[in-house]
Amino acid sequence: MEQVELTQGTVRYTDTGGSGPVVVLVHGLLVNGSLWRDVVGPVSRHARVVVPELPLGSHRLPMRPDADLSPPGLARLIADLLDALDLREVTLVGNNTGGAICQLVATRHPERLARLVLTNCDAYRNFLPPAFRPLQLLPRIPGALWLAAQTMRSRLVRKIGFGPLARTGVDPERLADWVQPALEDSGVRRDVGKVLRGISVRYTLEAAERLREFDRPALLAWGRPDPFFKPAFAERLAADIPGARLAWIDDSATFVPVDAPEQLAELIVDFVQNGKKGADRLVG
Repeated sequence: MEQVELTQGTVRYTDTGGSGPVVVLVHGLLVNGSLWRDVVGPVSRHARVVVPELPLGSHRLPMRPDADLSPPGLARLIADLLDALDLREVTLVGNNTGGAICQLVATRHPERLARLVLTNCDAYRNFLPPAFRPLQLLPRIPGALWLAAQTMRSRLVRKIGFGPLARTGVDPERLADWVQPALEDSGVRRDVGKVLRGISVRYTLEAAERLREFDRPALLAWGRPDPFFKPAFAERLAADIPGARLAWIDDSATFVPVDAPEQLAELIVDFVQNGKKGADRLVG
């Protein structure tokens, strides 16, 4: 992986290179860029694909101790990354917690964006979803983050913890890669604790209000059978974002890049190449 120095710390990323349109793929909490592993290949045949490893608990390089890792701080980090790499006319794609952060980038730092794609993600008052809100208690209890990380040494616990997020399941190697940094590095645990403490619905509610004035093409590529980010959220976002298009993915839960990578890649490529017309054709 390549890396870039930002004021918040060193951020690792992968970059397929090339001179085509730029697609930046943003992962969510407690996973890393390998979430997009099976999407990168097909999209990179048509675009330059950049996948940052964000400080959301599965990153290998801890941020500086004073880094702002609140949702606005993470949005600023992505904006700073786009600036540092001089990425222009970006199609920003977010999943899960990463989708909430992308909403903040789109509404607070839209200068380098050309398009926004949201897959199943936090929105409105669903940040975090109720099933995951107990995670926010962990950084408030001494030693709880370390203990929670240790439970992830068990393959069974990893499977139970991540299982509901992907209908097809996540392969054991990728799960092990996701949990390893928090197991090994206190700096990573410090970072994810800051992220969890900073999460608040006030940020997604603010973003939703500002998205009513978003003036660039937007696509919602949404897994329909998702117990955490239900279809109603996609429908509401599609209604609130001017001109947004909604494409249903029938066999995917939260981790659309894992459950339906080929379909998602097709949606992204067509949207990049054809804009709103492409989204219209792909509405399910």
